[in-house]
Amino acid sequence: MVNLIKFEKGNCNNCYKCLRSCPSKAIKIIGDQAEIVTERCISCGYCQSVCPQGIIKIMSSVEDVKEAIRDGKKVIASIAPSFAGAFDLNNEGQIVTALKKLGFDVVEETAVGAEIVSNLYSKYIEEGTYKNLITTSCPSANYLIEIYYPSLIQYMIPVVSPMIAHGKLLRKIYGMDSYVVFIGPCIAKKLEANEFQHDDTINSVLTFDEIANWLKEEKINIKELEPQNFDTESYKKGCAFPIKGGILANCLDKNISNKYEMIQVDGVDACKDILECIKNDLISGVCVELNICKGSCIGGPGMPKDETNFYIREKRVKDYVRKKEKCESGEICTIEELDFSKKFFNKELKIEIASEEEIQKILRSMGKYKKEDELNCNSCGYRTCREKAQAVYNGMSEISMCLPFMRAKAESIRNVIFENTPNVIILLDENMNVLDFNPKAELLFGIKADEIKNKPISTLIEDDYFYKVKESKKNLIGQKISYPQYGLVFYANIVYLEEQKIIMAIMTDVTAEEMNKKELARVKAETINGAQKVIEKQMRVAQEIASLLGETTAETKVILTKLKEIALGEAGDI
Repeated sequence: MVNLIKFEKGNCNNCYKCLRSCPSKAIKIIGDQAEIVTERCISCGYCQSVCPQGIIKIMSSVEDVKEAIRDGKKVIASIAPSFAGAFDLNNEGQIVTALKKLGFDVVEETAVGAEIVSNLYSKYIEEGTYKNLITTSCPSANYLIEIYYPSLIQYMIPVVSPMIAHGKLLRKIYGMDSYVVFIGPCIAKKLEANEFQHDDTINSVLTFDEIANWLKEEKINIKELEPQNFDTESYKKGCAFPIKGGILANCLDKNISNKYEMIQVDGVDACKDILECIKNDLISGVCVELNICKGSCIGGPGMPKDETNFYIREKRVKDYVRKKEKCESGEICTIEELDFSKKFFNKELKIEIASEEEIQKILRSMGKYKKEDELNCNSCGYRTCREKAQAVYNGMSEISMCLPFMRAKAESIRNVIFENTPNVIILLDENMNVLDFNPKAELLFGIKADEIKNKPISTLIEDDYFYKVKESKKNLIGQKISYPQYGLVFYANIVYLEEQKIIMAIMTDVTAEEMNKKELARVKAETINGAQKVIEKQMRVAQEIASLLGETTAETKVILTKLKEIALGEAGDI
């Protein structure tokens, strides 16, 4: 299977937003890096739509299309009717002109293919031989059934999507040497087209967003262009496909015998709900129009990334469909030998289910020892803690992704450090009021944290250094500070935390060391004085006996003087 969606390596911030949005939990996060598990993915594109880092990339064929144009191939565009909602146009024909300026030779609406599909759907509905029917125009919905609801494949209408139907038609009309490009709002179409590569039905798929960016690169202002007609006229039925309920509504245009209750479903959660109902025989005798995207194709992830509201897009498409009402369905050239049937396959995953013992073991490793500990907060991306444990068991997730657990762990470590460090830790707000005061500070300053919290630090000690750090925004490192009123001396590191607007002081008590230094200085001073007295005494004795010994006192004086200098030198270091 083609790897349609990729994550850029190294830029994931572990917000898990992609995983929370993923309806099939096809995202594996290992070693702080997210990646798509292709076998689980239904190619809905939800993950890319929500990623705040913009690191999820969709396979692009823009360069392939440009190359085909440069090579002089006959390049044909099949554009989905939702283009009317994707682009702000004065006239729908402006999109034809824009695409031809980019290098496309022929521009047709995929609605031509939708008309074929609509007629085929009508036949299955009229025959009524299936217990239930499920439309198959949405590739993501098809993948959802094939992978996660394979027992329902029997109800899928065995007909290709409008894109493939139109592609087959275009290929037959314009020849195998032509290059057919589908343009629409759906990224799953890229994967669907790949399924038909054996007969080159569709060579490339581009999203509306890719077309919008291409037009921008070429500095083409679509609203300034003169409109042109599509190379083949489309009809109302096919144009309505991107609207909610548009598929089934148009299947009933004819006076056919309808044995099914028609149900339109859009949005992945609603799709899963109705599939569960059909799977469990809670409902039957239904014909369901399935669309994974909320709002059907108009809400597709391949729409241009601009500020246009969904309902504005929807209104544009509806207005366009109304224009087509006077062009009621006519004869579509289907070419008899073309095969529009489609087979669907069981792609069910063989997932190893963890035993209850394994689940409990994993839950305990996340600090969940009893039912009340299972918060089911969904912050990790999984609906429940048990689902999360199953994902860990299957290698799809890590224990560290449990945010409440990691927060509790971090707070526990923070508390251990805060409570047991031999250093004084004081936290102040910008007004120099005490926010926190650790046990070491309580001990040295002789006051309980509750008694000093929310009070000015100046009621306890001088606040000059704290203000200096706040005003300068420069940290003070290794500053020696004395508090004589407490008989304390510290080496202080005072840091201003800009984002939190907090001043943090970590102070090491060096009072004992300072006292030791003073005592050492006193001892050295006494030693120096004693040495001076010895020198003077030796000089007197030396002078008295010098005449008797006949020797100079110089050597003795030098040695004793050096001793004195050494002592004085050490004292200077104190």
